[in-house]
Amino acid sequence: MLAKVFSYGVLGIEAYPIEIEVDVSRGLPAVNIIGLADTAIKESRERVKSAIKNSGFGWPAERITISLTPSDIKKEGAGFDLAIALGILAATEQINSENLKNYCILGELSLDGALRPTKGILPISAALAKFRIKDIILPIQNAKEAAIVSDIFVWPLKTLRQTVEFLNNPQNLQPFKLDLEELFKHSADYSLDFSEVKGQYAAKRALEVAVAGGHNILMVGPPGSGKTMLAKRIPTIMPDLTLNEALEVTKIHSVMGTLPIKNGIIGIRPFRNPHHTTSYTALVGGGSIPHPGEISLTHQGVLFLDELPEFHRDCLEALRQPLEDGWIRISRAAKSFVFPASFMLVCAMNPCKCGRYNDPKSSCRCSANEVYKYRSKISGPLLDRIDIHIEVPTAKYQELTSVQPAESSAQIKERINKAREIQRERFKTEGILCNALMGHKQVRKFCVLAKEESELLKIAMTELNFSARAYDKILKVSRTIADLAALEQIKTEHLSEAIQYRSLDRDFFI
Repeated sequence: MLAKVFSYGVLGIEAYPIEIEVDVSRGLPAVNIIGLADTAIKESRERVKSAIKNSGFGWPAERITISLTPSDIKKEGAGFDLAIALGILAATEQINSENLKNYCILGELSLDGALRPTKGILPISAALAKFRIKDIILPIQNAKEAAIVSDIFVWPLKTLRQTVEFLNNPQNLQPFKLDLEELFKHSADYSLDFSEVKGQYAAKRALEVAVAGGHNILMVGPPGSGKTMLAKRIPTIMPDLTLNEALEVTKIHSVMGTLPIKNGIIGIRPFRNPHHTTSYTALVGGGSIPHPGEISLTHQGVLFLDELPEFHRDCLEALRQPLEDGWIRISRAAKSFVFPASFMLVCAMNPCKCGRYNDPKSSCRCSANEVYKYRSKISGPLLDRIDIHIEVPTAKYQELTSVQPAESSAQIKERINKAREIQRERFKTEGILCNALMGHKQVRKFCVLAKEESELLKIAMTELNFSARAYDKILKVSRTIADLAALEQIKTEHLSEAIQYRSLDRDFFI
């Protein structure tokens, strides 16, 4: 007998419908799975067999053929176990196959018949809302994630037997509903705060400017100066995620299986800190079936690259396109995938290999040539795409032992939100949200300098040998500093501060 079950697969970060056909016919006992299934799906024959037996149902001693269509798309994951098991039960008339027609079914099976959570539920729920079938059966752990999409009916269950009982008597249960606004509000909670950082007032100011304008930033300082501590707290002063941004972020993490099950939604800005040995594929995404990489998992958040010169050169150069466009394209012979990658890049590095270059209290062991080689690992084009370079010196003892309370993240965030509101109003007809995204035309329009400021910038460009890209960066950062001061005109002090934030341009080739 033939039975059909409906499910969904994920390709990239988008979901597509899959029809699972199960045919049980006479012949030697065997299970054949066709339709470009990966190893995890092929192994489901053993999980499904044990789950059916241990749930009290009969396993047919016949030939079982399972087809997953469309047949020309590679499918992966263990999320089809439950659908395959129900298809076998329907094909052997242990349940009524008519009961399966109105449901999308997802879930991995354990050997005792319990349902285990699966990846990619949110994009599947979003896709399901556009099709005729609006009901989805899935493991109870995935309920919150699926119910984020309000246009579908979510039926969370715990075991294969409970699923069969539900299909026979669906009126005994009510669909799972979720207060999305309440869930989103409770998920937006940070455990870190800038009040925990002693001293480093100049660095905190630079980070405030960077976040206010959406600028990328590079911190240069000796080991132990607090660069990582500062970087980890940057998400706490960034504007709160909107609900749409939170859904974008949650969708990516759902596909990768990194979504916290207890929340079902990510309400805080992501912070990713890949190690400097990270491969190209892990950073930008890829694989035989391309998956998002670290830069996509950081979407709408902070990508922190510590020990920047130690990263592989191809990894650093791959950042140039997403920094400009806010997305990354992964191309394969059959198809190209576009993953969102709009993030704030925060980098940290030592001033030299030993970390003591220009330190007044310690002697540097590096020669001038070694300092040059260490810094030249960062290409000029990448450095040009980082708007702000700051030096983070070792904190003084008096600052570390001070009992004076430091400024909290909430206080800094309040000023940043005001600056961002000014930018939203300014760019409401320009299609951008912050100063860092201004193009050349917008820089000329919104960063007009008076005569005195123009002369100052001319001297800086001439004497410090800044590149043309650095010229625009200085104007953009000046615009942000003026916004923080709630001033329409860029003043000399704003421009001077922005020039100071190009420290590596000044001594990069020493």
